[in-house]
Amino acid sequence: MIDLRLLREDPDRIRASQRVRGESTEVVDELLRADEARRSTTQRFEALRSEQKSLSKQVPKASADERPALLARTKELAAEVKEAEAETKIADEALRQAHLAVPNVVQEGTPAGGEDDFVVLREVGDIPRIENPKDHLEIGEALRAIDTERGAKVSGSRFYFLTGVGALLQLGMLQMAIAQAVEHGFIPSITPSLVKPESMEGTGFLGAHASEIYRLEADDLYLVGTSEVALAAYHSNEILDLQGGAERFAGWSSCYRREAGSYGKDVRGILRVHQFDKVEMFSFCKPEDAAEEHLRLLAMEEEMLAKVEIPYRVIDVAGGDLGSSAARKFDCEAWVPSQGRYREVTSTSNCTTFQARRLNIRYRDADGKPQTAATLNGTLATTRWLIPILENHQQPDGSVRVPKALQPYLGGRDVLEPHPTTPPTTRKKTEG
Repeated sequence: MIDLRLLREDPDRIRASQRVRGESTEVVDELLRADEARRSTTQRFEALRSEQKSLSKQVPKASADERPALLARTKELAAEVKEAEAETKIADEALRQAHLAVPNVVQEGTPAGGEDDFVVLREVGDIPRIENPKDHLEIGEALRAIDTERGAKVSGSRFYFLTGVGALLQLGMLQMAIAQAVEHGFIPSITPSLVKPESMEGTGFLGAHASEIYRLEADDLYLVGTSEVALAAYHSNEILDLQGGAERFAGWSSCYRREAGSYGKDVRGILRVHQFDKVEMFSFCKPEDAAEEHLRLLAMEEEMLAKVEIPYRVIDVAGGDLGSSAARKFDCEAWVPSQGRYREVTSTSNCTTFQARRLNIRYRDADGKPQTAATLNGTLATTRWLIPILENHQQPDGSVRVPKALQPYLGGRDVLEPHPTTPPTTRKKTEG
């Protein structure tokens, strides 16, 4: 949620933020009206309650002549107070709904526009010269590392098996991410994949992107699309000690996305799937430290990309492509040879106080007064990374070079060799 004080003091700033996002400013005006209505009904309720308390003290002291009028007024007040209380509850809920409808205020300098209006900040690494590059699925099938056919047989479209070196590659990559995070002072965490509605709503995922989320209706629980949700809610309704600096977590979890609306888009391979694994960074810090913390998370992502030796670029995401919680977002996009373009592999967002205000996460300032904390998140490694790793390190004979940093996680192997073309099931029948 945005700060209502900012709304009252500078509504034009929030309207300007909406224009950068390419969204309507009417939600700002609706929130202003709801805020005014709620304050008005609250003032009326409190005034009536005050009068009611005052009369209740006067009645015992009143004379016989005064008492009937006081009792009559007391009866009237009881009805008025009850009515005012009901109106206040309605106004509170109207304000809450209007408040939830307004996304975070974008950070100054965020590019305006939509998905294609990002700004490239830098390009890192040399794009490999590969003649007729194979895509990751063809490579993965030759290595017996990726099996989408059986994934679809077992679970449906956009599911897959990672087998053999495919499983080892992913496990190695995620372990390397956790090791790097621990080296930088992050707390390693294995988080729940199922969360309560208040956790999902608190992080801003039940708005425009609610259709992307799997919900278990019988239990009223949601499957997370990122451990950001569980990590953000970890400190809900708590007051943190941030005197020593930010509190940082690295969460390992399986993630689930419905990919609603992506029918026919990126259906080949494991680029856009329903289930994947990820290590996500999450920080709680003071609001004044959030911009610097954002750059720290981005540097962590770039350090990981350097370890797997793939070319990438960093982009400043435009306002229209930000999630509702983000005030600024940087993406790292890896080069994918088979597509001849960059594709997103990491994202880091500065959510300022937006999520923490919803989840009631605070810290004490220098004077000991509770203040709303800031939250940030960033991807450190995920299943999708297998795509640029396999494609950028492919060799003409069908083998794949293993980046040096990943070799210890694959038993010291520096090259992955393709298996014989005969499928294992067919070979077994022949041999039998």
